Amino acid sequence: MSKPFTEAAGIPVNDSAPVVTFSPVVLSVPGRIADLQIKVSAPSTGSDLPVILLSHGHGPSNFVSSLHGYGPLANFWAAHGFVVIQPTHLDSKALGLRESDNPEAPLFWRSRAEDMRCILDRLDQIEAAVPGLGGRLDRSRIAAVGHSMGGHTVGMLCGQGVTDPVDGTEVNLADPRIKAGVLLAAPGKGEDLAAFATEHYPVLKTTSFATMTTPALVVVGDNDWSPAFSDRKDWRSDAYFLSPGPKCLLTLFGAEHGLGGVAAYDAKETTDENPERVAALRALVWSYLRTALYPEDPAWPAACAALMDTPNPLGIIECK
Repeated sequence: MSKPFTEAAGIPVNDSAPVVTFSPVVLSVPGRIADLQIKVSAPSTGSDLPVILLSHGHGPSNFVSSLHGYGPLANFWAAHGFVVIQPTHLDSKALGLRESDNPEAPLFWRSRAEDMRCILDRLDQIEAAVPGLGGRLDRSRIAAVGHSMGGHTVGMLCGQGVTDPVDGTEVNLADPRIKAGVLLAAPGKGEDLAAFATEHYPVLKTTSFATMTTPALVVVGDNDWSPAFSDRKDWRSDAYFLSPGPKCLLTLFGAEHGLGGVAAYDAKETTDENPERVAALRALVWSYLRTALYPEDPAWPAACAALMDTPNPLGIIECK
């Protein structure tokens, strides 16, 4: 008989609550090619709820890279006390804009960060649109989480350096309303970008981390390596090593770019399907954000201790 999958892989978390999900909330944004559609997931009870903005990856699937994806993460964090807001960025395959003549295509890297800032600007409108959500958000405790290209988006919100490859201007979209970031399998520094990625995604050639000052957790898989992006096998950990503290690095053993399957339930979006790895990742991110947003909460040190106390730890953590 097989064993059931766990919710949090032995990491201590609070009791879960039923989740209410509402989508789409449609925001008309001047100058945006399409309306900004978002999904909101929230615990059915509670007030003064912290907020996570969750940015999807670029991804090969039609709908996983949209507000419809990342259920294993969004549902868990909402069940454990966060309001999770997920936009569909313009690079989502569902919108059919990747091959357009827009100068930001195919990644729409600037628009992605602007989407997140727009959501923050319009929290009142979002609260009013979602039944039962009004007055329940804690606007002082907001985090951003992103996977892959979503990690690049979160990096920009946290102060990561980017230069527009079209006109050479430095772009600063850091947002002080974001109190903590989580970068999941994000791109590394631009100088080490491989020729293929430089040709197809030139903005990634400009990525730097010296100004990424917002506290952040960087999550990488020790088997997440593609020579199309970099010759360096530790390239995706650059956001930790090359940025100023405070930062933490979670390295998941055996994990590839999908980190066990964070993007969807039972989807072929990942090459390393491992529900227990996903359970550990989402619980560790929850713990990190609890302590980052509520410094008196011991969730993060307790989670780090629990990870190392297991007979076969799924990963290792270091901080600076």
